Amino acid sequence: MVGEKNFEDRYWESEDGLKLHYRDYPGDHGKLPIVCIPGLTRNARDFANLPALLQQKPGHRPRRTIMVDLRGRGESEYAKDSSTYNAKTYMADIIRLLDEQDINSAVFFGTSLGGIVTMLLARKHGDRVGGALLNDIGPELDSAGLQRIGDYVGQGRSFETWAHAGRDLAATSGDIFPDFDLQDWIDFAKKVYRMNSSGRIKLDYDMKISEPFNSQGDGSKALWDAVETMKSIPTLIVRGELSDLFSEGTASRMLGILNQGEMATVPRTGHAPTLEEPAALDAIAAMLQRID
Repeated sequence: MVGEKNFEDRYWESEDGLKLHYRDYPGDHGKLPIVCIPGLTRNARDFANLPALLQQKPGHRPRRTIMVDLRGRGESEYAKDSSTYNAKTYMADIIRLLDEQDINSAVFFGTSLGGIVTMLLARKHGDRVGGALLNDIGPELDSAGLQRIGDYVGQGRSFETWAHAGRDLAATSGDIFPDFDLQDWIDFAKKVYRMNSSGRIKLDYDMKISEPFNSQGDGSKALWDAVETMKSIPTLIVRGELSDLFSEGTASRMLGILNQGEMATVPRTGHAPTLEEPAALDAIAAMLQRID
């Protein structure tokens, strides 16, 4: 059942001593596990419905799924040094988790920033990436989307009720999910916000993650090199049809490099798809079957 708690809250420690959190969903240990890495301002709850939704697909057998809270998000501790809020540090944190759990190889699901971390993992630790899902992200990012993200990241706000939070998201992000109704926005708000001890609903991340954020939209040679190293890795590119961050042109160029690359476009959706859309779920199920 979607929303039912069927995971264990677990923790690992970063090299600089932070207590980091992940959700551990059980599954077939004979299959490569899935490691889910969320976007810049997001957390493990983004992926919470995926195991149950995938289980509804014909022939799908549950596999162990780990959903991480990057440092400074969700249940993970906030960094003492805000300069550590960068993709290379997140990658190092993930490697420590894999080593602790004796995971030699996994399928990585990376949304936005999580996809950048996934590409860096493939570049530096390619033997540990048995498959990759890159959700609305590539080596080149459009300036319009980066500017939009830069305008809101680190801007703390709070609300009295979940309905207020949902309505605010609808007002500021309605063009990303134009078909959402109020209940959809309230559900979305519960992934982005949390209720604090005083009963206020606040964003669930350290506002200091905005300090190292770069809103320039130039391409990254390191990430294009990473795509080259992913040539033989089964890779699914998911792109929102309305994305203002990840262009069709960049996606097409990536597909020209990836020998085992596939692409799914999620209609009437911006940055970034939730991965709960039918088009995304069908493509994910097909990718996992290819890997098996």
